[in-house]
Amino acid sequence: MMQNTPSILQKIIATKHQEIAAAKTKISLDALQKKVADLTEPPRGFANALRQKAKAGKIGIISEVKKASPSKGVICQNFDPKSAAIGYQNAGAACISVLTDREYFLGHEDYLAQVRSVSHLPILRKDFMVSEYHIYESRLMGADCILLIMACLDDETVSRLHATAIELKMDVLIEIHTKEELVRALKLPYSTHNIYGINNRNLNTFEVDLQHSIRLCQALFDTLGKDALIVSESGLDNAKDIQLMLDNNIHHFLIGEQFMKTNDAGKALADLLNDL
Repeated sequence: MMQNTPSILQKIIATKHQEIAAAKTKISLDALQKKVADLTEPPRGFANALRQKAKAGKIGIISEVKKASPSKGVICQNFDPKSAAIGYQNAGAACISVLTDREYFLGHEDYLAQVRSVSHLPILRKDFMVSEYHIYESRLMGADCILLIMACLDDETVSRLHATAIELKMDVLIEIHTKEELVRALKLPYSTHNIYGINNRNLNTFEVDLQHSIRLCQALFDTLGKDALIVSESGLDNAKDIQLMLDNNIHHFLIGEQFMKTNDAGKALADLLNDL
């Protein structure tokens, strides 16, 4: 764990290590790896789904299935992962993100399985990865992409988890919040599986600043070129916010709360796209 990791993340990370210890009493890492080796269906191609949207001149929305958050409590009162997933797919989402963290976001692994059963879209397992065990677990449960939060992981750990995911042909959403984290993220081997997520939310104050994506994306483009897959995350509330990002060459977005707090998440996505 990084020394300057925000306190909420410190709590979550501690919980994750406890969860892994408990999970290993039920199935060992070795047994998990053997189960993954027996899988025949390849990952669906999360990064490629975003690229295909861009190639077609469309924006790439990663629509999130999210019940709650630590800062706001329950977001969606009538939570139905399958209904949300079908609505997102029909509205034109590129991919779906599913919160699986139980303690802080009221998520569950079963939600990912439910989404996969009704949608052909690639799925991100949105959770706090701290161990290779998480990566194999994610692949086995049907995730096509995993999240690596730079604020949660030291360089050695993030490098190891990234390599494991790439070995399994999974895509990786590398989330950054600061310029320092961006520099660290760029030390990871470049791969077509890499997606760089810029979180506009300050993890210490929870304040949102959309200019954050604009400031950091330029450094990513300068290093990786204009073909780099960059996703803006958090605080994107309306078409005006999306247009601001488009004007700065950001074409992919992860949005959950704005959709899930409505009575119809799929319609909320469709309305946003129609407003652009």
